[in-house]
Amino acid sequence: MKRLGKVSHYAKQGFLIVRSDWVPSLNDVIVDRDLKVVGIVKDVFGPVKMPYVAVKPRIKKPEGYLGTILYVDTRKRPKKEGRKRGKGVRRSRPKKRG
Repeated sequence: MKRLGKVSHYAKQGFLIVRSDWVPSLNDVIVDRDLKVVGIVKDVFGPVKMPYVAVKPRIKKPEGYLGTILYVDTRKRPKKEGRKRGKGVRRSRPKKRG
């Protein structure tokens, strides 16, 4: 569990806006101090040193989280599997004439 930041406001587009001091990954799971899932990261914007994070809530009445500290749940992070690299674009062989 890593501290994300404090909820500054609830946007009319339906996102909780959190002020952070680091950049989380998109689709990271966001929890409160009781490890209750609050939502997921949908956007990161603003200055690099102190970005804003838009969290899409998965709870009823997200306005109740104004001013609270939210965290990134590192327990539920899926393992990232490496992408298999192929040989690139396959080219068909020219047909033999004859």
